[in-house]
Amino acid sequence: MHAFSNRVTLGRTGLSVCPLAVSGGYGVDDKSLLRAFERGVNYWYHGSMLRPGMTSAIKQLVAAGKRDELVIVLQSYMRWPWYMESRLTKELRLLGIDHCDVLLLGWYNIIPPKKIVDCVERMRAKGMFRHVAISSHHRPNFVELAKDPRYGILHIRYNAAHTGAERDVFPNLPAENRPGTVAYTATRWGSLLSAKNAPKGEAPMRGRDAYRFVLSNPDFNLCMTGPKNAEHMDEALAALDEGPLSPEENERIRRRGSHLYAKAFRKG
Repeated sequence: MHAFSNRVTLGRTGLSVCPLAVSGGYGVDDKSLLRAFERGVNYWYHGSMLRPGMTSAIKQLVAAGKRDELVIVLQSYMRWPWYMESRLTKELRLLGIDHCDVLLLGWYNIIPPKKIVDCVERMRAKGMFRHVAISSHHRPNFVELAKDPRYGILHIRYNAAHTGAERDVFPNLPAENRPGTVAYTATRWGSLLSAKNAPKGEAPMRGRDAYRFVLSNPDFNLCMTGPKNAEHMDEALAALDEGPLSPEENERIRRRGSHLYAKAFRKG
């Protein structure tokens, strides 16, 4: 068994990051986050609701002089340019920092309009962030976005039940100067871990296996995790130690994902 590498390069951003990323949006506490940071987990996604656990952990690391070791991601769902800068300014002030490393434009199922892009570039020019990430549930968008050097990171839905990116995204990305790639919903909002969704006679999938499935795909740089508590964080960190899936494990997890996908489709 070989552990995953402790550092990867996040595509054309050049950022050095742990392949396991963490979201603070599900309520994980600051102690668990600081423990993950000591393990090297440094891509921290602070979502639309800035939960107190990650807010506190960021402030503690900044106070300890470790700001440059963190890659802080703040998200905007704003479709009104006049509000985007105001909101980001307030979030930076709350965290006690003068810039974030990544601004994530959330849920763009269309190519962002010019008014949004122009606003984002004005904010970048002011030094409010370094790189732009974007998420979408419309996979063909990523092929177009990857051609635009202004977008450094793609946040893509991917898990054992939703593997469409293997077909619709990665074969169509440029061979060189690719944006960084981050998978989210690795557990399909927990449904892949539920015993009721496992094939008959099989044990439910563990969280670490869902994360290992993503990280075993060389097309992804990072796998996002969303722990609620210390136990969930331990499970996520275990994925780093256990490393890539064996071919047998990969086949088993894909079978479970296909089973869940078919079950959800039957329900409409």
